[in-house]
Amino acid sequence: MSCRILITDYDPRWPQLFRREAERSANEGAYAPALKAAGYLLHIREPRWYEHRLFKGPDSAINLYVFSSGCPEIDRMLMFRNWLRANAADRDLYARTKLSLAAQGWSSVQDYADAKTAVVEEILARVRRGRRREVISRW
Repeated sequence: MSCRILITDYDPRWPQLFRREAERSANEGAYAPALKAAGYLLHIREPRWYEHRLFKGPDSAINLYVFSSGCPEIDRMLMFRNWLRANAADRDLYARTKLSLAAQGWSSVQDYADAKTAVVEEILARVRRGRRREVISRW
């Protein structure tokens, strides 16, 4: 089994698509049936890892991640995203890494994702150091 990784340029429609998807799945009590009714397909179920679910979008290449409330992975993902938005050097490092890895052959998407771990952890270490300096400077 092999898979091809496709990296695309930023699409200015993504924030609008995100808002649309957030509106479709805002009712957590009934999110799975509501997502199914909206055309999403459940692709990954990891109940032991923060009740993680991955749904694929109905009419666009959307990966919708669902976690349990208060899950630390949510903060980690948002922290990483926000850092990349504000830090061009790390954003470029991450983009170069993804493009390089996407050019390789992978037996699964998870193998590709695992290969990014080292650079993600390197960037997150800088984020955490930056946060500590920020807290110290407030004192």
